Amino acid sequence: MADGSVAGVTSLKGKVSAEEWQARVDLAALYRLVALYGWDDLIYTHISARIPGPDHQFLINPYGMLFDEITASSLVKIDLEGNILQETAYFINPAGFTIHSAIHAAREDAKYVMHLHTDQGVAVAAQKEGLLPLSQHALIVLPRLAYHDYEGIALNLDERERLVKDIGDKTLMLLRNHGTLSVGDTAANCWTGMFFLERACKQQVMALSAGRDNVLIAPQASQDEVKGQVARGIGGGLAWPGCLRRLDRELPGYDA
Repeated sequence: MADGSVAGVTSLKGKVSAEEWQARVDLAALYRLVALYGWDDLIYTHISARIPGPDHQFLINPYGMLFDEITASSLVKIDLEGNILQETAYFINPAGFTIHSAIHAAREDAKYVMHLHTDQGVAVAAQKEGLLPLSQHALIVLPRLAYHDYEGIALNLDERERLVKDIGDKTLMLLRNHGTLSVGDTAANCWTGMFFLERACKQQVMALSAGRDNVLIAPQASQDEVKGQVARGIGGGLAWPGCLRRLDRELPGYDA
């Protein structure tokens, strides 16, 4: 369709609460932004949003839709047991449920959770040293970065306990041999955190093309300085409106 939406999806605007609709629009925007930046992996990664309220319900992608097709109305509402709570022709990615249900259940601040399989993210996740302090982007990321060892495709529910323990109170994670993950209290902060992590990974892959012995590690004093400078955040709320304007120009229809 011209607006990027998929035929057969009934609009839910006005049929769900205002809070749920806003979460749907913001989450659909995240999917479209990932597609716009070329960070999608066909249908095989996932982003989720917790619906405001006491019930721990959350939204996730309809398994089978490409990220540039996803709209606010097509997102699937589920509970922490994976039960689908709305009429939909789609089901959900079981691995996505494992990862996202774990973090949403454990972290009240985890309103949005994004997991990607980008080339550069996987490349750094597969390096023994992980993310190195090679760039300003990396220095911004490192204080909030955790690691989780690879256990196979995330289909085993007992992995959730280890995933939650490993991420602790951090907002970014490298899933070893697997990809990247970002947690945000808003869609804006989830997106901006992932943007910095992905850029840091790309910069590292490019820098290491010169060989490990030829890269310059940032001085420890500089690492400490940047850690203090970004302790209050990295301005996700400032960048988000511009990101939405870009979507309106280049991938409109996400808010349908």
